[in-house]
Amino acid sequence: MQPSLKAFLSAAAVAFGLSTTAVWAQAVPTETAPAQAPQAIQPSEAQIQQYVSAARKVEAVVQDYQPRLQAAQDEVARKAILQEADEKMVTAVQSDGLTVDQYNGISIAVQQDPQLRERITTLFNNSKGQ
Repeated sequence: MQPSLKAFLSAAAVAFGLSTTAVWAQAVPTETAPAQAPQAIQPSEAQIQQYVSAARKVEAVVQDYQPRLQAAQDEVARKAILQEADEKMVTAVQSDGLTVDQYNGISIAVQQDPQLRERITTLFNNSKGQ
């Protein structure tokens, strides 16, 4: 699992004002070498829709696992919770037809492009009641 995955998945949520916290950015580093940072991509209309759907699912995973992570008694339990949450976030992203690299690339684009951020925020907020 890429050590930066949690940070990028949560950064996307935080970037456009979703109700996640920085707890995922504080993830325990792994012993693996850091992967090359993803590059921003200009998403197609279909990818924007997939991204919004995936972001909703990622948010749900974060909300589900945050209390578990905060209640973890030690680093071993914390790492196990983070790994399980990572796997669920990856599955959530892939279930909407995106790769993790595509999701992360769109997340970076969202952070860099105010118009894209506004568009995705609007779509995300409009999809909350559905």
